[in-house]
Amino acid sequence: MNIPKDLVAASATPIILSILHGEDSYGYAIIRKVQDISDSQIAWTDGMLYPVLHRLETAGFIDSYWKKSDNGRRRKYYHITAAGIDECELLVSQWEVVHRALHKLLQEKTGY
Repeated sequence: MNIPKDLVAASATPIILSILHGEDSYGYAIIRKVQDISDSQIAWTDGMLYPVLHRLETAGFIDSYWKKSDNGRRRKYYHITAAGIDECELLVSQWEVVHRALHKLLQEKTGY
């Protein structure tokens, strides 16, 4: 299935904030996490992810710091802020409303 770019873009912020709400992470790991949780249905690229991370950092929803990995390479890690947690909770609640509405429509249509 090919997810349209506008849906991928609309879901990027709540997905990233939700991932970071669980633990700090770096870019490549975020991309892999999205791929894993979507059963490879959502495939992000660096060119898509890093502008969103930059925008979230500018907005004060995340912070970043450098850390050495186990192999000695430095990686830029991202950490959700208190404002980011609030934003995440708001966005997730909005997505839940949309999900419930779609589910109700499907139930009406199919009887399930």
